[in-house]
Amino acid sequence: MTMDSSRLSRRGFLGMGLAAGVITLTACGSDNDKASSSGDATAANLVMTVWGGESDKTAYQKRIDLLVKKFPELKVTLQLIPNDGYAQKVQTMIAGGKGPDIMQVAESVNVYSSKNQIQPLDELASKAGIDLEKRFGSIGKLYSYQDKVYAIPDRSGAMIVFYNKTLFAAKGIKAPSADWTWDDALSAFKELTVPGKQWGYAGSGWWAQWWSFVYQNGGKIIDDSGKPAVATDEVIEALQWAGDLIFKHGVVPTQKQYADMGADVGGDAAFANGKVAVNTTGFWGISGLTKSKIDWDIAPLWKGKQQAVTAFGSGLAVSRTAKNPAAALKAIDFLTSPEAQQQIIATGQDVPANIEVQKSEAFLKPAWMTKPVNMNVFGDSSGFVYRAPFIPQWNEMQKAFDDGLADFWLGKQDARTSLTAIQKRLETIVKPA
Repeated sequence: MTMDSSRLSRRGFLGMGLAAGVITLTACGSDNDKASSSGDATAANLVMTVWGGESDKTAYQKRIDLLVKKFPELKVTLQLIPNDGYAQKVQTMIAGGKGPDIMQVAESVNVYSSKNQIQPLDELASKAGIDLEKRFGSIGKLYSYQDKVYAIPDRSGAMIVFYNKTLFAAKGIKAPSADWTWDDALSAFKELTVPGKQWGYAGSGWWAQWWSFVYQNGGKIIDDSGKPAVATDEVIEALQWAGDLIFKHGVVPTQKQYADMGADVGGDAAFANGKVAVNTTGFWGISGLTKSKIDWDIAPLWKGKQQAVTAFGSGLAVSRTAKNPAAALKAIDFLTSPEAQQQIIATGQDVPANIEVQKSEAFLKPAWMTKPVNMNVFGDSSGFVYRAPFIPQWNEMQKAFDDGLADFWLGKQDARTSLTAIQKRLETIVKPA
């Protein structure tokens, strides 16, 4: 069984490097140019564009096969674009009038919607009878911009806690839970740390990790009016807590200590090797542990003043150049239904966005799992996923954080100084809608 093996391969689609060639994996119909232009959901030849690797190729194709078996009038060609060239390649295709009918999107969804490269789906979804909240819970309208929905959730799993059961048992510490507070987490990390040899926690230098703490603390990256709000006390306190775990408490490895563990070793590998007792990451972390010698399990993320956690995933959107939007939406409707979404977990690809599937026996006890794992954690966590600000300036915002926090993560600058400077930079980048 194959799964995505690293965060890089799982999230690398945000790259905006040189356009890579499109790999056509399966052609089940004629050219998109010959698709029906009637505007209804009758016969149509559709092109669906995604990023990813072998596990994605397998999972998407199995779902497409189910789709065309149920609706023979829909023919679908699946195209795979390498992660690091996806955004530029798709935008070039759309600009040239040769864009896909259906396209995979994620955090950069509103880079596309703000340029009118994908279509709003509210009216089409309403006509199709798709209840986004019922089908997907709190993430139903995650891929929205200016009160319009631009993509239907397809894959979505909360960030979770991986913990070393042996190390916890040796210290008599109960398993992590959603009821843990920041103080509870810090106390456990201290108990689990052996200076210079073993650390309690892998750290939270990635936006998805420390942003969770921000929203737990009552803060927001972008406020309700659409303005940056990273220099607020709530955000500063959350980031400083994450930094203090490294430089004040010594329960997280420094960058040098990680480098000493080996080339390209980060939290996922350090946890698999038993160097850290707790790691926070996504579903894909499971694939790196199937052959690990440590005894591990998963748990929900702890809370601050309130519960909040980042969700990872992607949605399916309809391109501006789609010849038959209704038919494309009909395909998306089926692909996000329980029948089709079962294939996401059957192939070990990801967490299905469909809540019904997350609660199914097939998800809770997948055939490929080599040990008992508390897969209920994903469903339990879905209720406190916060809505991340997927603004049109997503890529520029992330670069501002990467640049502005470089010295902070080296222990050379405090959170207030770093975030005050980042706030000023974001104010020149992010304009309220």
